[in-house]
Amino acid sequence: MAPTPPFRPDARQSLADDGATATVREAFWRGAVKSLPFLIVMIPFALLFGVVATEAGMDVAQVLGFSVLVLAGASQFTAVQLLSDHAPVIIVILSCLAVNLRMAMYSASLVPWLRDATAGQKAWVAYALVDQSYALSIQEYEANPRMDLRHRLAFFAGIVMVVCLPWMFFSWLGATVGRAIPEGIALDFAMPITFLAMIAPMLRTPAHLAACFVAVAGSLVLAGLPSGLGLLIASPLGMAAGAAVEVWSHKRAQA
Repeated sequence: MAPTPPFRPDARQSLADDGATATVREAFWRGAVKSLPFLIVMIPFALLFGVVATEAGMDVAQVLGFSVLVLAGASQFTAVQLLSDHAPVIIVILSCLAVNLRMAMYSASLVPWLRDATAGQKAWVAYALVDQSYALSIQEYEANPRMDLRHRLAFFAGIVMVVCLPWMFFSWLGATVGRAIPEGIALDFAMPITFLAMIAPMLRTPAHLAACFVAVAGSLVLAGLPSGLGLLIASPLGMAAGAAVEVWSHKRAQA
């Protein structure tokens, strides 16, 4: 199969998708528009990270570099919190890896839809793969399985424009003017709301529910462990439970 040409948002190519005809440009903007509601929580989330990071001792350049290079809000918060608690570096690294293990599962579920992408396309998808870009993309791909690769990449790129770029900008803004935000304005509501909004609609199978329940229960039971070790243990426990239920369900369906 010939390599897919690089993605260009202005390229025009028709797509027969459930009887509708769309262009790559339209797929790009559809992804962008569907991402807009996330800004309601993304903006305060990013501002909060900028504030927390500067209070932990980072300067503005370090905060911006963190958001651009890592581009993973949950693990960024985890790292900053553990560093503030003077946790050992190895614990910081392992905890952030545990938080981001879900990206491996995200990547695996996207393989059937993006397997024919070029190495360069896969590289920027991997860089911009965050909870929001994954959640919206996989829902779109499953709802419209006849989308071709260009349209899938275009839709993903539209999400990235709305979700990732504001994260970088408002992280910088939070680090720059965060001290001027009154303490009475609570920004920490953004993190749990963001994850609830993304995860709840995706809990569609017994395996999903098992993984969620075990991970949450494990985190609560182990919350007293130092340096975030509870999360480090609860995350793989949840994934193992989900995998076990998935195998059990598959065997039961074949019986």
